[in-house]
Amino acid sequence: MPTPPPAEVPDGIQCHPTGTRSDRIHESVLRATEELLTEGGYPAATVDAIAARSGVSKATIYKHWPSRTAVAAKAFGRLMAGALPLPDTGNSVADLTEQVRRVSAFYASDLGAVFAQLLAACVDDPTGAAYFREYFLDGRRTAIATLWQRAVDRGDASPTIPIDDVIDILFGPLIFRRLTGHYPLTEDAATTLALNALRGLLPAASRQTSLSKDSHDTHHSD
Repeated sequence: MPTPPPAEVPDGIQCHPTGTRSDRIHESVLRATEELLTEGGYPAATVDAIAARSGVSKATIYKHWPSRTAVAAKAFGRLMAGALPLPDTGNSVADLTEQVRRVSAFYASDLGAVFAQLLAACVDDPTGAAYFREYFLDGRRTAIATLWQRAVDRGDASPTIPIDDVIDILFGPLIFRRLTGHYPLTEDAATTLALNALRGLLPAASRQTSLSKDSHDTHHSD
């Protein structure tokens, strides 16, 4: 029986051992890293601490990941995926606005501080940066692409606008605010940011949503 070809590994991602035992080891290390990141941030997630928490030797950890940053990036991607379920209100503007609010709240939380620490660590660790792109950024890109495709399917959004432009316009300012601290990561600020951006990205839907809101507000003020 021919041996099946190995699974394709994204650029920059280390091909790690597989099989029942190796899969258990991989999962144990990720769970331990998630716990350490949640408890003490990136400084707490040293390879020594991960090894002690998971019961997996440092040598084995390095067989699965090229660096400490790489382990933390994959674990952090899982944390954020679980923390940010996608809204589904049936309205394109409402969905994207709510997602901006949720991401803003995440960056304002303790895990947002971990994000900033991990991003800084990637500057000096190109192998870790590859994992950050694969397991954090790509996961976020897929999630927002789902929301954007809903808007396209409703006829609210143009399919010619690149999804990466959409993501950078809506969520790039939140990362900048997290890193510089020059502007608050509040719900009101996130709502204002989203609505201002969506006036350009979804002009017709934004006008319709605005008119509906104005009509609703006027009705309740009478």
